[in-house]
Amino acid sequence: MTSARSHYNIPGDIMFVEERQSLILEELHEKGKVRVKELSERFQVSEDLIRKDLTALEEKGQLKKAYGGAVMVKENVHRKIAAQRKHVHTAEKQRIAEKAMSMIQDGDIIFLDISTVNIELAKLLNNGTKKITIVTNMLDVMNLLVKSDMSVIFIGGELDYGRDGFIGSLAMEMVKNFRFDKAFMGVVGVDVHENAVMTYMANDGMMKKAIIKRSRNSYMMCEEEKFTQLGNYTYAELEDFTGVITNQQPAKDVCKAFAEHDLQLYYA
Repeated sequence: MTSARSHYNIPGDIMFVEERQSLILEELHEKGKVRVKELSERFQVSEDLIRKDLTALEEKGQLKKAYGGAVMVKENVHRKIAAQRKHVHTAEKQRIAEKAMSMIQDGDIIFLDISTVNIELAKLLNNGTKKITIVTNMLDVMNLLVKSDMSVIFIGGELDYGRDGFIGSLAMEMVKNFRFDKAFMGVVGVDVHENAVMTYMANDGMMKKAIIKRSRNSYMMCEEEKFTQLGNYTYAELEDFTGVITNQQPAKDVCKAFAEHDLQLYYA
C-alpha cells in the first residue's frame, strides 16, 4: 500500500483536496504547527489555496489558524476533582511515578503536591526503603503514608475546590519555612508555544508557585496528552522547572521548546 507521504512528490493541485488536507494534518500532528509558505512550496500550490485548506480544517475543529500558519487545537480541560481523575490513564501515571522514584535519593526532602500522579508515587515510596522526608498538602498522599516509616509532614490550610488537599494563605505561609530538594508538581495543561504551565484554579496555582520558589529542583509530572490541553490558570513558565517527567516522548515541537528553555526531559 502506498504511503501518504509519497504524495509529497505530487503537485498539490493534482491531489484531491481531502488528500492534501490529510497530509497537512499529518505534518501538524508531527510538528505541532505548520506554516502557509512552507506548505505552499511543498504542495506546489498557491498560498491562498493553503489558507483555504486551513480555514476548512479550522471549521471542522481540527486545527487553529495562527499568524502565518496553524497550530494544534488544545483541549480546554474543565475543573475536576482528583477522585474523578485518579483512575484515568493509571498505567501512564505509574510509569511516570516509577521514573520519579528513581530520581529520589536518601536524605532528600521532597514535596508532593496535589496531583493524581503523586498518588502513584506515594504508593511506591510507601513500599520502598528510601530514607527521606516527604512534605505534602494532598489528602490522598497523606492517607497512604500515615503508617509509613518515613518522616511525613502535612501542610494544612484551606481545602481546595475538589477537597483534595490544602491551599490558601496559611498553607503558603507554612511552605515558606521549608527548603525542598525536589518538588513533584501536578500539571493540567502545558502550552509550549505560549510558554505556559497551567492548573485549574488560581488559588491552587498560587500554592504551586510558592512550592516551586522553595525548591532546588522542580519537576512537572504529566501524561503526554497534557501537552495538548489547557488549564484555567497559568502558574509557571517552562524555565521555572528543572525538568518534566512524562510517559512517552512528546512531539518534536514540544521537545524543541523544552530544550530551548533548558528543561530536562524524562520519559518512561
